[in-house]
Amino acid sequence: MAKQQTFADKATKAAAQPGKKCPKCGAIRQPILYVASEPSKHGSVRFSHRRVQLCKCNEKEVFA
Repeated sequence: MAKQQTFADKATKAAAQPGKKCPKCGAIRQPILYVASEPSKHGSVRFSHRRVQLCKCNEKEVFA
């Protein structure tokens, strides 16, 4: 049988693993969807989507 897990055990486990930490600044990285508009060959606008891990040290590079 499985071990019974209390609410306190669940809460400590959830608080301990909020996300991956950045090796440079130590802040927790948050995944965001970065959407950029690019002109296409035919003169219309295309949107490129990419996932970016955002933290304090690369925030200015992503949003600049």
